[in-house]
Amino acid sequence: MDVISLVGIVAALFVVISLSEPLADRARLPYTVVLALIGTLIGLAAVLLVDHGRELLGLPLAVELFEFNIRASVFLYVLLPTLLFQVSLGLNLRRMADDWVPILVMAVLAVVVATFAIGFALTPFTTLPLMACLMLGAIVATTDPSAVVSIFRNIAAPQRLTRIVEGESLLNDAAAIALFGFFLTFVMLGVPNPTLRDALVGFPTLVFGGIGIGWIFARICIALFGLMSRYPLAQVSLSVALPYVTYLVADQILGVSGVIAVVMAGMTLNYLGPGRLSPGNWTNLREVWDVLAHWAGALIFLLAAFLVPRLLGDVQLRDLALIGVVILAATAARLFMLYLVLPLLTAMKLSPRVDRPYRVAILWGGLRGAVTLALALAVTENLRVPIEIKREVGILATGFTLYTLLFQGTTLRWIISLLGLDKLSRLDRALSNQVIAVALENVREEVANTAQRHELTREIVRSEAKRFAERLDSAMSKAEGVDEIPDRDRITLGLVALAGRERDMILEAFREQQISARLAEQMLSDADRLIERTRAGGRDEYRTTGRLSLAQGRWYRLAIFLHNRLRISGSLGRMTADRFEILLNQRLTLRDLHGYIDGKIRRIHGRRVADLLHELLKRREEETQSALDGLRLQYPGYAEEIERRFIRRTSLRLEEREYDILYQDGLIGRELYTTLKQELGEKRKRAETRPALDLAVQKTELVRQFPLFANMEDQSRARLARTLRARYVQPGEVLMRKGDIPREVCFIASGAVEVETAGQKSKLGRGEMFGQLSLLSRQVRRTQITAITHSTLLVLDEARFRRLLEKSDALRSAVRESAEKRGLSTEALGL
Repeated sequence: MDVISLVGIVAALFVVISLSEPLADRARLPYTVVLALIGTLIGLAAVLLVDHGRELLGLPLAVELFEFNIRASVFLYVLLPTLLFQVSLGLNLRRMADDWVPILVMAVLAVVVATFAIGFALTPFTTLPLMACLMLGAIVATTDPSAVVSIFRNIAAPQRLTRIVEGESLLNDAAAIALFGFFLTFVMLGVPNPTLRDALVGFPTLVFGGIGIGWIFARICIALFGLMSRYPLAQVSLSVALPYVTYLVADQILGVSGVIAVVMAGMTLNYLGPGRLSPGNWTNLREVWDVLAHWAGALIFLLAAFLVPRLLGDVQLRDLALIGVVILAATAARLFMLYLVLPLLTAMKLSPRVDRPYRVAILWGGLRGAVTLALALAVTENLRVPIEIKREVGILATGFTLYTLLFQGTTLRWIISLLGLDKLSRLDRALSNQVIAVALENVREEVANTAQRHELTREIVRSEAKRFAERLDSAMSKAEGVDEIPDRDRITLGLVALAGRERDMILEAFREQQISARLAEQMLSDADRLIERTRAGGRDEYRTTGRLSLAQGRWYRLAIFLHNRLRISGSLGRMTADRFEILLNQRLTLRDLHGYIDGKIRRIHGRRVADLLHELLKRREEETQSALDGLRLQYPGYAEEIERRFIRRTSLRLEEREYDILYQDGLIGRELYTTLKQELGEKRKRAETRPALDLAVQKTELVRQFPLFANMEDQSRARLARTLRARYVQPGEVLMRKGDIPREVCFIASGAVEVETAGQKSKLGRGEMFGQLSLLSRQVRRTQITAITHSTLLVLDEARFRRLLEKSDALRSAVRESAEKRGLSTEALGL
């Protein structure tokens, strides 16, 4: 086929893609189902034209256009990497991390269960070997839940449930393709079957090798992004190359899973990319990938469906019975996951509770699609696979896919409606009536002001006002006629609206470049969690989740461990700097939300609810301020640097807005405007650079604040700071236990600890020390010391403490004083 014909075919495919979306909306069918139907019809037309077109139409050129072959490599090497990479690039990884257990179980375990259920169910009814049946099970095990995800979004299903389904859609493709490749080696002629040892070593190598390759190539890409900061189009071009290079190197050169490598590369770029690219460049990159994935997803469905007539060319009645066996086995495997495994995960508090209507929707929405057809095509094209296996796999996989698309896909919306998932709850209906009434009242005021300002004709204004008043009266009567919404539900709805407004303000701050894309994604994840949990649990969950966003998570605790134990401080420095910036921005956002309560929420939910929301919001403010004050104590001066950076970025944003207005009004020309923007870009680049949080410098500052070391010379104080080891502790952490052998002395740089001796409790705070008496007396500790706040300790071992004690009169005096309070002899301590 020549280039002109190929260009014509590609153009025709894009015309079909553009028309399919409005057609799907009008027909109320999933978009992918419409693409599959059109592709199947085109495939039927192609078969008829190839067989009879020359005789019937006498159009050899038209017939030639339908004779082009679509190879499995087109799906596996051109379209599939694009689709997988974009999905992994668009995932909310921080929110998915909260649900990694149900996502992995519903993806990986579901694929394994479906593979073996289908394989063993087919074995008694077919002459195919068991391994071929298991290979077929892996082919049809991967679901394409795009239809159910899109419908879940339209019916406002719980975000957590939608997120689990989205995560499953990505990971089950990778798991199914990896299993398919493993079982394929058993059915190919001339290839030795893997032994048990090969399976135990080879399959994990396939998976973990793909993970490693994806991570390495993504890190290389991110490093190159830093060298291309001034060339956004070059960054986008490099990102387009990333999934294809990763897939080819992993699959063709290293022999590991290319699919898993692409998924890992996308997730790595998703997690690290926003911190290395400017907000504008990252947004541009994501938008380009959204378009590429839309095209790839549409083409993979359309072209795969185009092959359906070829794969079903010699279907027989016996094959239909086998397709029925596959349908029953796949449904049973899905029922096992939804009604046994998922409730078990819910009971273990590892997964959200999924109500029966949503389980039915997930079951019915488990459509099979292009990936299944592409894998089946790969088997039929493989010259080493026996002919009988090719035939059975092609027919059964294609028949099962058609069943899910044409039967389940076309009835999915009807099932959703039958289950009542497309209807508002009583609470939402009551709220909608009140919202409409308040909105119409606001509209009436605005319209009246507009009519008066423009001096419109009185008769027209009067007639339109009468018409609008009738609508407003109807809305008010509906709002007053419904059952009264309890205050508890009003508070929940108000908090959800408040959390939603908080999310919008974070987005606005990101667009105005007040916060980086990486930190914006973290704050948006916290806001999403706040919305989701508040909707489910009301004010208690709102307060709990608000505190959770202030807590130092497991990665922060790991960074503290690495710093305390291994002296690896890079991660702790970066994460603490992020925490500073997030807390500062969150404090500003929370203060602005009070105006939203008074301006919007009070009008809908009333004064009592608004006052309570003000109180809850103030508590969050106080908790945020307390966390920020704790960091200020640990790192004096750094918060001020972050605040200065915020002011500089705000002033640059306002300056840019003024230049835009002057240019749009024609007061400055393009050349001057371009020059001013370039100068502003250089200033912004400098302002974007966050001051480094040097833990060593902070330690020197902390030592300077101790009264014990106030009279030291700067050089001696600097040497002391180098010998001291900073240790960061959490509330409730036991610092010294009874019976321990004393080995070190701790100075409290920030925070407070509780000392318990013989049932008596006392507190020590900033500037005090503990552990010195036990160490000098060489006695087993009779005291237990526990942190009661986030604290920073400066730790000195015994040898260095004794040397310091000999040189410092102030330290000796402090030790004597503490010994006298405890009734210990200073001579026994060697003082």
